[in-house]
Amino acid sequence: MSLDFLLISLIVVATPGTGVIYTVAAGLARGTRASIVAAAGCTLGVVPHMAAAITGVAALLNASAVAFGVVKYLGVAYLVYLAWRTLRDEGTIAVEEQAPSSDRTVITTAVLINVLNPKLTTFFFAFLPQFVAPGSPHAVGRMLGLSTIFMALTFAVFALYGVLAARAREQVLARPRVMRWLRRAFAGSFLALGTKLALTKQ
Repeated sequence: MSLDFLLISLIVVATPGTGVIYTVAAGLARGTRASIVAAAGCTLGVVPHMAAAITGVAALLNASAVAFGVVKYLGVAYLVYLAWRTLRDEGTIAVEEQAPSSDRTVITTAVLINVLNPKLTTFFFAFLPQFVAPGSPHAVGRMLGLSTIFMALTFAVFALYGVLAARAREQVLARPRVMRWLRRAFAGSFLALGTKLALTKQ
C-alpha cells in the first residue's frame, strides 16, 4: 500500500464535510450508538462512487455537463433540506430524552449525504488511477483494495468524531442555549456546503 495514498486519503476523510457534520450531530443528539451508525451509513455512501469510478461511469459524469449538473443539484437540494429540517425539527439535532430515530433512518440519511456528492465520484475517478500501474492485469483488484482502505479510514475517522461528540452530550444536555446555537451552526454548515457545491464546476 502506498504511504502517499494513505496520507492523502486520511487528509480528505478528516477534513470536515457533510458526512462529518451529520455524524457529529448524531453523536450529540442521540449518543455513541447513533454516531457509529451514522459513520457506517456515510461509509456505505462511498460504495456507489467507488463502483462508478471502477466501472467507468464517472467518466460520463466528468464528460457530461448535464449528468454532472443533475447529480450536483440533487445534492444541493438535499443539503438545503437538511438545513431546513435541522432548524424546524428539534428531534433531528436537539439533545432530548426521547426515543431515538431508528438505525434505518440514520443510515438512510447518512448514505444519501454521501451518494448525492458528485465531487466524491470525481475524487475517486481522478485519484485512484494514479496508484494503479497502466495496463496492470490486476488494476480492478488494486482499485478495490485501495477503495476498501479509503472506506475503512472513512468509518474510523467519522466514528471518532461522533464518539467524541457523544462524550460531550451530557454537557450539552445541561445547556439548552448551547444546543440551540449548535443547531443553527449545523444548519448554517449544511447551507454553506450546499452553496459551495452549487458553485462547483466540473
